[in-house]
Amino acid sequence: MTTVDATDPNRDTLRHIDLHKIGVGRFLATNGRGGVLPVGSGDDPDFTPVELLLVALAGCSAIDVDLITGKRAQATTFEVEAEGDKIRDEQGNRLVDLRLTFHVRFPEGEDGDRARDVLPRSIEQSRDRLCTVGRTVQLGAAIEYGAR
Repeated sequence: MTTVDATDPNRDTLRHIDLHKIGVGRFLATNGRGGVLPVGSGDDPDFTPVELLLVALAGCSAIDVDLITGKRAQATTFEVEAEGDKIRDEQGNRLVDLRLTFHVRFPEGEDGDRARDVLPRSIEQSRDRLCTVGRTVQLGAAIEYGAR
C-alpha cells in the first residue's frame, strides 16, 4: 500500500481546486494555474458534476491515447464519447456501465498505419495503468468529508 504524508506542504502529489458559489445551484471551480470552470445543477448550460466526471474520464484517456499514437502520426479525427447510466439504489446515487468510445482516424501512409496499429494497445494502457481518473474510479478511493 502506498501512503503519502498529507501534512508535507512540499509534496508533489497534491492536486487541488477551489470551488465557490456564484449563484443558486452554480459554482465556479478554479485551479492553481488560473483556469476556471463553471459547474451547475443542470438547470443552466453549465456542466453538471456528473458530466464533469465523464469529461474527466474521457479527457484523461484521450490525452494518454493521443500522446502515444501521436508519436507515430497525428490524428486527423480524434473524438471520444463518454457515457454511463445514473441510477439510485440501496447504495445511493451513482453511475454504472461507464463506457468510453474512441473515434480516431489517422492519415494514410506508413506513419498512419503505425498509429492505427498502436491505437488498441494505447487504449488498453490508458484503461489499465495510465489514466489517473479511470484508475481511481476503477479501484475506488476513500473520500474524507469535513467542514471548517
